[in-house]
Amino acid sequence: MKNVLPSRPTVAHLTLALLALILFVDHAESRPINPYQAPAPVALGSGQAPTAAHCTAL
Repeated sequence: MKNVLPSRPTVAHLTLALLALILFVDHAESRPINPYQAPAPVALGSGQAPTAAHCTAL
């Protein structure tokens, strides 16, 4: 009995479809960023502490 593996184009299309599905679900479930509560984009080294990342929780 011979193993039949999917071709490269089939795997590529399935990968792109999965990626598109993940992006669609993420976009549908996320809330928009509030620009009035977000830190400045160039806040590196400004003394503003990040508050939204999981690594900042103590």
